[in-house]
Order: sequence, then structure tokens, then C-alpha cells
Amino acid sequence: MSAHPIIYSFRRCPYAMRARMALWVAGVTVELREVKLAAKPPALLAASPKGTVPVLVLADGCVIDESLDIMRWALAQHDPEGWLAGEDAALISSNDGPFKHHLDRAKYPGRYEEDGATDHRAEGLALLAPLEARLAQARHLCGEARTLTDIALLPFIRQFAAIDPAWFAAQPLPHLQDWLEGLLASDLFTAIMPKFAPWQEGDAPVIFGPAD
Repeated sequence: MSAHPIIYSFRRCPYAMRARMALWVAGVTVELREVKLAAKPPALLAASPKGTVPVLVLADGCVIDESLDIMRWALAQHDPEGWLAGEDAALISSNDGPFKHHLDRAKYPGRYEEDGATDHRAEGLALLAPLEARLAQARHLCGEARTLTDIALLPFIRQFAAIDPAWFAAQPLPHLQDWLEGLLASDLFTAIMPKFAPWQEGDAPVIFGPAD
């Protein structure tokens, strides 16, 4: 067993991004195992048969395989910025449910034929309007400082904006655009986005954390 918790991750997966951000801000050092989703390692499937990332394997063998649960676990160890005080369950549920539904279909229209007549980009945009309204009142979604809610939503809104950056920049979302730009330019986001080769059994550990 590793001396540190093991995180199975995929660099561009939004769920893995938010888990890595929470681990980093909490100061939790982990062994990072980058996963190639087309060739998932047996150790990942043994830990979590559903085969999705992120998966956190603790030193005692306990497995946490939902990104929000990983975030909450990390912040329960140490929460220096008070992220847990800013968990808006309704906003996160809307993001992970309806917004993610439209995001996937706007980003990968060829994969979803059952409702091709729906304008998923427009539907996703409509779900961003409440966020714009909140951010007109404060710098972040639950107040002046970033919290769990901001970080839980950030990777998905990043993906949506990246579908067509010029189109997104032209939308009447000035506060959301500033919020997104600021978080993506943060030291935290930069820190959790280095590139690693896919992990294979026998590889030297990749130790990942703010102390390294």
C-alpha cells in the first residue's frame, strides 16, 4: 500500500479536476495515477468496478469513488479557505444533472441522436443565467471568496465555454466570464493541471500535493 492516498485521475475529466483542486487546497498529498480511459488499469477496476474517475484509495484501503465525496473528505481533513461553508446543494445538483446533460450533447452532438432537435447549447446557456445573477452580487457563487460550489461547477463551465470560445465570449454573461477567467488563471488551477503519462503497474509513484 502506498504511503499516501492514491488518486486515480484523468487530467481533463471535470470530476477529477474538482477532486484534485479540493485535495490540493486541503494540503492532502496523494499518489496520482493518471488513467488512460481507453485502457483502464486493473488496479483501478479492482478498487472501483464502475471504472470511472476520480477514485481515491485511502491508506486503510477505504475507497471513495464519487468526486463530491472526495472533495468533502479532503476538506474534512483541512479546510483553510472555508470551502465547506459554501456548499450550495441545489446549484451543484443543477450543474451535475441538467447542465451536464446539455453540456455533453452540445459538446458531442454525434453521440446523442435521441433528441437531436434540442438546442442543447441554448439550454445550457439558460442554466447559466442564475449564476450570472449571483455573480452580479458577489465575486463568487456563495459570497466574496471561492468555496466548494465554485470549484464543483468550474470544470463543467470551462468545458461549456471551450466548445466555442468566441460564441461564449459574446454572450451577456460578463460576471460569469470574469469569474471563469479568474479561477482558470488561479495558482490553484494551474497547480492541478500538469501532464503525466498514463500510469502502469510498476511505475515509480507520482507524488502530488502542494508541499512537493
